[in-house]
Amino acid sequence: MTMRTMVEAINLTLAREMARDDRVIVFGEDVGLNGGVFRATDGLIDRFGRDRVVDTPLAEALILGTAVGLAAAGMVPVPEIQFLGFSYQGFHQLAGQIARLRYRSNGRFDAPITIRAPFGGGVRTPELHSEAIEGQLANIPGLKVVMPSGARNAAGLLAAAIRDPDPVLFLEPLRGYRSLRDDLPDDTEFVEPLGRAEVVRDGDDVVIVAWSYQVEVARRAAEELAEDGISVAVLDLRSLVPLDIDSLASIVSRCGRVVVAEEAPQTAGFGGEVVATIVEHCFYDLEAPPQRVSGYDVPFPMAQLEDRYVPSVGRVVAGCRRVLEVAP
Repeated sequence: MTMRTMVEAINLTLAREMARDDRVIVFGEDVGLNGGVFRATDGLIDRFGRDRVVDTPLAEALILGTAVGLAAAGMVPVPEIQFLGFSYQGFHQLAGQIARLRYRSNGRFDAPITIRAPFGGGVRTPELHSEAIEGQLANIPGLKVVMPSGARNAAGLLAAAIRDPDPVLFLEPLRGYRSLRDDLPDDTEFVEPLGRAEVVRDGDDVVIVAWSYQVEVARRAAEELAEDGISVAVLDLRSLVPLDIDSLASIVSRCGRVVVAEEAPQTAGFGGEVVATIVEHCFYDLEAPPQRVSGYDVPFPMAQLEDRYVPSVGRVVAGCRRVLEVAP
C-alpha cells in the first residue's frame, strides 16, 4: 500500500493501463507537454511518446469525434475534456456517435472509450468550469457514468472503465484531486467493478446517499450528527449508470429515512432519479419523505457566491434533521 492523492492515483492508473495495453491512447487539451492543467497526465508523454499522448486543439467536438474513429479502428481511447462544462461543445459527438456506436453498427464496433473530465465547486474556477451535469449525461442511453469519491476507488474504477468495452464517462471532483488521500494497492491489476455502490459509513437512523465529493461532505455531516447521538449511514453510489439498485434499496429499507446530496441543480438532477428509484423499491419501508440537498436552479455562480451554492456540511446536516423530525 502507498498513500496517494486522487490525482496521483489517476495518473498512476493511466500509466499502468497504457503499459498493460498498447492500444490505450490518451489525448486532449494540454495533456501532453503540459501534463494536464491539474497534472493528471504528468510524465505520460515522456514514458509513452507523442504517438500515445497527444495534445489536441481546444475543440471538444474534435476530441470526442476522434475517439469514435480510434475506437472503430481498434484502439482504446482515453480522451480528456478539460472541464466537464465544456462537454456541451461536443455533445453531438457524445450522444449521437459515441453512445450509439455499437447500436448503430449492429454490434460490429465496440466503443471502449473512457472520457475523463473534472467538475465541481470548491476551487473558485471561472464560469463554465464547475458545472455538475451528470444527470444530463446519465440520460444518454449507451453511456456509463462513473463518479469516484476518493483516490482508491478512482484508481480501481478508472482501470475498470478503460477495460470496459462500452463508453464510460469518468467524472473527477476538482476538490478531491489533492485533498482526498487513500492507501492505494501496489498491485498493477487493482480493479474495482463498475455498478457497485459502497457503504462507507454504517448507521441506523438515516442514510445519506451521495456520489463524488459529496461523499466526503456526507461523512463530515454524519460525524457532526453522531455527536448528538444520531446514527447516520453514508452510501457512496460510485456509478450512476449502472446504478446499484440492490444496495440502495437495502440500506434505505433498513434506515427508513434518506437524504440525497448532490452538487447539480435540483430540477431534473440525478438526485431526483435516486428518489424515484427509492420510492419504487422501498415505498412501504420509508418513515419520512426523502429529502434532497443540492445546488440551486441557477447558473453556477462566480467565486464569491460559490460557498452558498455548493451543498455544505451544514446543509446536509439540516437535511438530515428535517427528515428525522417527521413522525413515522
